[in-house]
Amino acid sequence: MTGRASASRPLLNRRLAEFGTTIFAEMSALAVRTGSINLGQGFPDTDGPEAVREAAVRALRDGRGNQYPPGPGVPELRTAVAAHQHSRYDLAYDPDTEVLVTAGATEAIAAALLALVEPGDEVIALEPYYDSYAACIAMAGGVRVPVTLRPGDGSRGTAADRHFRLDLDELRDAVSDRTRLILLNTPHNPTGTVLTPAELAAIAELAVERDLLVVTDEVYEHLVFDGEHVPLASFPGMRERTVTISSAGKTFSFTGWKVGWVTAAPELVAAVRSAKQFLTYVSAGPFQYAVAEALALPKEYFDALRDDLRTKRDLLSEGLAAAGFGVHRTAGTYFVTTDIRPLGEDDGFAFCRALPERCGVVAIPNAVFYDHREQGAPFVRFAFCKRVEVLQDAVTRLKSLAP
Repeated sequence: MTGRASASRPLLNRRLAEFGTTIFAEMSALAVRTGSINLGQGFPDTDGPEAVREAAVRALRDGRGNQYPPGPGVPELRTAVAAHQHSRYDLAYDPDTEVLVTAGATEAIAAALLALVEPGDEVIALEPYYDSYAACIAMAGGVRVPVTLRPGDGSRGTAADRHFRLDLDELRDAVSDRTRLILLNTPHNPTGTVLTPAELAAIAELAVERDLLVVTDEVYEHLVFDGEHVPLASFPGMRERTVTISSAGKTFSFTGWKVGWVTAAPELVAAVRSAKQFLTYVSAGPFQYAVAEALALPKEYFDALRDDLRTKRDLLSEGLAAAGFGVHRTAGTYFVTTDIRPLGEDDGFAFCRALPERCGVVAIPNAVFYDHREQGAPFVRFAFCKRVEVLQDAVTRLKSLAP
C-alpha cells in the first residue's frame, strides 16, 4: 500500500472510526500495571459449579463437539434452552426452529442487528448501554437513538427512588417513521435497573402500536435482587416481534466459554441465523453439552447464586457509601453505579484513571456507555462478582477516599 493510498482513505471502516480500544481493555491493563484490585470488568474470579465443568471435560473425552457442531447448536442445548424458557416463564419455543445457539450474547446481538437493520434504520437503545451495542448498530449501518435512564435523587427516602428509571414519554417521543427496533437490556448493565412489569407493558404496547421489532438482552435474568425478571416476549403481541437473548456466562460463572442463545419466532431466528452463520459459523462445541446440563440444575442453584451476589452487592455498596460515594441501588446484574460528586469529583474518566494510584482499585467510568457524555460524567461503575475477601480488601482501600 502506498503512502498516498493510506493518506487518502483511513484504513478503518468509517462506521467503526469512533470505536477504539475498549475501556475494559484499558482499565484491565491499568489494573495489571499497578497491581490493583480489578472491579472494572464484569467477570467472576472463581469458576462455576464443578459438575458443569466436569460435564465439559466429559464431552471433550467422549468426542462430543470436538468437530463442528450443528449450525443452530447441538440439539441437547437447544432443547434445554426451550425447557428453561417454558419452566421459568411459561414461554413455549420449538427447539428446532425457535432456538439458536451463538458465541455468547455479544454475537447474538451482532447477528440480530446485522440481520434486522438496514442502513438508515433507527435503533433505540437505553442509555447508558453496553458498549458493543453502539458498535453493532454502526456495523449494521443503523442510526443509534439513545433514550437516557436517569437516577432518582433519593428525596423520597426509598430504595426504588435511587434506581435509574426509564422515562416512557421520552421513549415514545424517540420513535419515528425510521425506527426499526428497540434494543432493550433488563436487568440493565451498567445501572443495575430491572424494568418493572408496568414499564415492560408500556414498551410492549408501543412496539405493537408502531410495529417495531425488539431485541432484548437478558443475560442477567437470574441475577435479580429486588423485584423479578419478566421477559418482554411474554407480553401480548410481543412473542412474534421479540428476539430474546441470554447466555451461560453470567449465570454459571464460565464467561470464557462464550455460549449464548436466541429464542424467537421461526422467521426471526432464521433471519438471525443467516447473519450468524457468516460470523463464527459455530463455536464452543463441548461447552454446549455442558451448558445443557447446567440449565437443568435445580432451583436451589439459581437461588444460591442470587443470594450470594446479593450479599456481595450489599458489602460493596455499604463500603462505597462509607467511602463517600453516592450509591445508586442495584436491583440486578453484577454492578453498582456510584456518583463521585460527593467526593468533590465530576469527571469519571479522570477519576478512574487516577483511582489505581490513589487506592489500588480499578473501576469503569459510565460516560463511556453514553452518547450524551455529560449525562454520564459523574458516574462510575464497580463490579461485585468477586470473592468476599477481595471485596473486603477493596472496601478497605477505598476508605482512604472518604472526605
